[in-house]
Amino acid sequence: MATFTKLPSGKWRAQVRKGGIYKNETFTLKRDAEAWARKVELQVEHVVASGYQPVPDGYSLADLIDSYALECNMGGRTKQSTHAMLRREMGSIPLKRLNSINLRDFIDARLKAGAGGVTIAADLSFLGAILKWGKHSRRMDLPTDLARDARRDLTSRKVSTRSQERDREPTDSELENLYRYWSQNTRQTIPMATICAFALATAMRQDEVCSITIEDINTSRKTVIIRDRKDPRKKDGNNQTVPLLNSAWEIIAPILEVRQAGRVFPYMASSVSTAFTRACKKLKIDDLHFHDLRHKATSDLFRTGLTMPQVALLTGHKTWTQLKRYTHTKPEEVHAAMQEISIRNAKKNHEEKS
Repeated sequence: MATFTKLPSGKWRAQVRKGGIYKNETFTLKRDAEAWARKVELQVEHVVASGYQPVPDGYSLADLIDSYALECNMGGRTKQSTHAMLRREMGSIPLKRLNSINLRDFIDARLKAGAGGVTIAADLSFLGAILKWGKHSRRMDLPTDLARDARRDLTSRKVSTRSQERDREPTDSELENLYRYWSQNTRQTIPMATICAFALATAMRQDEVCSITIEDINTSRKTVIIRDRKDPRKKDGNNQTVPLLNSAWEIIAPILEVRQAGRVFPYMASSVSTAFTRACKKLKIDDLHFHDLRHKATSDLFRTGLTMPQVALLTGHKTWTQLKRYTHTKPEEVHAAMQEISIRNAKKNHEEKS
């Protein structure tokens, strides 16, 4: 119930007590105090009935995104760029007016800009997470199903949300050309040949190669700790100790002789990526990314005869579903493996008879 008191100054104090909630404000004119009180009473009734407060007037989607960013971990570059894109493309929409038409127009704009279904689905998932945070953390009455429904609508629009598994691996000749290019490029300050060789020897991600430290290397066990390793279910504290195989140790050992602390490869991952892309463009190597080295490295580990658990320890994958995307077994490799098995069996039978 609202009460109004005229103060000695001539101003009016409005007070609202309802449902255990108390608010007050002072106004010059009584009609302004009455209008404010009516608005507050409606808001309080909404909170009492639904458990959530109505979205404040003038509060935009950009305001919600910014509040989310202040309280929540924005993660890596992908999440940060998605945050910036959503704010840029939809931030001006008043939050209380956000509806399915807004999301339809957003999808139209993203498709026109060349974004694929997988990317758009990820955008909508991120938006959904922000809306859920606003509802359950800030207790605002928000339509949390909007993003989920828009994502489901992608299928009806014949927009595929299934990622195509990439099977590109660098060939031996492509690697030789890259190594030769870097060795002859006197302006190249990052030891790209060494970094790429290490990536191929360990199956580490680009960020992991550039983040491991000398302090985390165990020289007696020939292992290294990869800190906060990528995991879809565990964002932080996912430290993993992995073995450094002989080919990797041959690269690490000389570095340990001259340095006792710091990152093994003290370079920005983005700079490494840029140098790799620039070299491929210069050599006209088509559609090759640094991450493709991880695909080749993983396949090579299987080709050497390591088991799935052993390979998973090196790559950091938790399930076969995750790992199989990085294994590119060719038909001729199956034939060769069967031939090798046949030769071993024939040799064993011969030894048993003799």
